[in-house]
Amino acid sequence: MCGIVGLFLKDKSLEPKLGEMLTDMLITMSDRGPDSAGIAVYGTDRDGFAKLTVQAADPSGFAGLDKALGKAIGADVTCRVIDTHAVLDLPEEKMAEARAALKADHPQIRVMSAGEVIEIYKEVGLPGDVAKRFDIPKLTGTHGIGHTRMATESAVTTLGAHPFSTGADQCLVHNGSLSNHNSLRRKLKHEGVEVETQNDTEVAAAYLTWKMREGASLGEALEAGLDDLDGFYTFVVGTKDGFGVLRDPIACKPAVMAETDQYVAFGSEYRALVNLPGIEDARVWEPEPATVYFWRH
Repeated sequence: MCGIVGLFLKDKSLEPKLGEMLTDMLITMSDRGPDSAGIAVYGTDRDGFAKLTVQAADPSGFAGLDKALGKAIGADVTCRVIDTHAVLDLPEEKMAEARAALKADHPQIRVMSAGEVIEIYKEVGLPGDVAKRFDIPKLTGTHGIGHTRMATESAVTTLGAHPFSTGADQCLVHNGSLSNHNSLRRKLKHEGVEVETQNDTEVAAAYLTWKMREGASLGEALEAGLDDLDGFYTFVVGTKDGFGVLRDPIACKPAVMAETDQYVAFGSEYRALVNLPGIEDARVWEPEPATVYFWRH
């Protein structure tokens, strides 16, 4: 039993409040997942630049990282430290070099997300505590998703927390369990898609990355997952400009959605949505089984 929340903003005037609204939604789901929590936020981009959100058990390892990484890739790098995470800004064309340099020279630092706009923050602990550590209420953006975890398939660790990101500006959160994740992990490795943890959710994220790498749209990748992913699940997926939802054909995991002229919202339970502006006038429904829902800017 885990808790999922998501918010896709149509009204730009709400963008400064995205982190605040997501935090409130996430904390409401605390009893569905007290082990760890995480949030992915999609902010604004800078032409020609990208960002890496990274994590270290010992944040002192971030000291001098910008200069060391900049020297390794031959470009300016800036580093913004937030507790156990840091956001590295660098030229977009240097992203692959930067990731390779991090892996080779700074193995204690792990990449949480990469892309033009995405930032992911996740840690072990109660959702309210995690949100406070990273000052999530002050984050701004166009859309975001969050997750509170009750571990069933793997250990309670930072790397086991959701969201999982396996492609540029992509991420996924999951409530449920996949039964064929080990065989899929082997197939994805053969296809050159890296899966770092034993968590079944990362396999689902990597599966979508692989399908999209092969030319599928997110909607087509999710549709294919209905045939290839065995188990029970509710997925909420983020991309640079979009927000998608899919439930398995049985739809045994709870889910509710709401839409107004200002936003589309998702919660594992309706109580996650009750403090959103204008919720009393929203169209509220339960997503249908085996049906892809997707919105984009």
